[in-house]
Amino acid sequence: MPDSLAKIKHRDDSIQSYIDSPQKQRQLYQKTLFIVVMSQIFGGAGLAAGITVGALLAQEMLGTDSYAGVPTALFTLGSAAAALLVGRLSQRFGRRAGLSAGFLAGGIGAIGVVFAAIADNLPLLFVSLLIYGAGTATNLQARYAGTDLAQSTQRARAISIAMVSTTFGAVAGPNLVGVMGRFATSIDVPVLAGPFILAAAAYILAGLVLLIFLRPDPFVVAKAIAEAQKAEGVTSDTNIKIQAADNRGIIVGATVMILTQIVMVAIMTMTPVHMKHHGHGMSDVGLVIGIHVAAMFLPSLVTGFLVDRFGRTVMSYASGVTLLAAGILAALVPADSMFLLIIALALLGLGWNFGLISGTAQIIDATPPAIRAKTQGTMDVLVALAGASGGALSGMVVANSSFTILSIGGSILSLLLIPVVIWSRKAQK
Repeated sequence: MPDSLAKIKHRDDSIQSYIDSPQKQRQLYQKTLFIVVMSQIFGGAGLAAGITVGALLAQEMLGTDSYAGVPTALFTLGSAAAALLVGRLSQRFGRRAGLSAGFLAGGIGAIGVVFAAIADNLPLLFVSLLIYGAGTATNLQARYAGTDLAQSTQRARAISIAMVSTTFGAVAGPNLVGVMGRFATSIDVPVLAGPFILAAAAYILAGLVLLIFLRPDPFVVAKAIAEAQKAEGVTSDTNIKIQAADNRGIIVGATVMILTQIVMVAIMTMTPVHMKHHGHGMSDVGLVIGIHVAAMFLPSLVTGFLVDRFGRTVMSYASGVTLLAAGILAALVPADSMFLLIIALALLGLGWNFGLISGTAQIIDATPPAIRAKTQGTMDVLVALAGASGGALSGMVVANSSFTILSIGGSILSLLLIPVVIWSRKAQK
């Protein structure tokens, strides 16, 4: 017992040193961003496997296009459950526990997908894709870790730093489809399972980076700072204002993220199938999806600056307009035009980037540390469910109509962002 008390006291003394020192807070903020960047590089590579070949693997195993969106729906549903669990774990034990557990689970799911492909076992594939979704959820939730100790004028940029680092792995992943396919074949594994071998290694490495190096936990420190300031009466007025604006800010931020997720996932999911039907090979698919993923994450530093500089509202408008352009172009582009397909998918990724960063910043602005991680997890559940719906319905829409109709529908849906944001601005006046 004395040893346990000594450990608790040592832990409290360690956290107290950060409460007392703004300089140490800044140092921890910078250290946290660096560790998040390292984990996101690996996490991005794990994320890319599912979106690049998931639909093709399902098409091959099921023998029909109608359910080609099922893998995206499954790992997105899995990410919904994982987002809730990761958020609750992070709220109770800190970001280190929540994020490392999520990435490690995603790695286990990817291993399951490989074994399912080898055994041609659909039930195992579906269960494994659900578990694989934990990596997707964690990859997104990691963007919050960098904001725990950020000032209000730094939050969007902190989000953007975490997201842009995902680009390195997420762009490499689709472009390694051919390499991993050949590697899989060399060890008697189905070619489409190859990218999931990469995903397993990448997610497990991401989890280990966070588990080993994310000390002290930034969220635990941020909560302690907020509690100390509240006890001293330093931020009581601010906390009251945040709580008063909480509901509206959360609704608007969540709506922006949900709509952008539905549109992006629906069109992205069916693009590889659409390309395959028109004679494009795996290398072409990997190039288009790789550039799409780059557009999802690479502009983040600029987007973060714009969100902090011009506001969440302006960039939410920009998201709707960009997704509208992406949907129209995807609908009209000739299927044999690689250049125009790349432009359409790049715009799709960019519009998602605008919406995710501006919506995330609104969620963070609207929540105090006492409920922040739990609320963030809940919001990401809604985003994941939206993505699952988009992924599942996309295959049915294309099978019963066309990729053109799907793209036009997505562009129309993206316009709903504008009245939502207008409503929020009128309510604030």
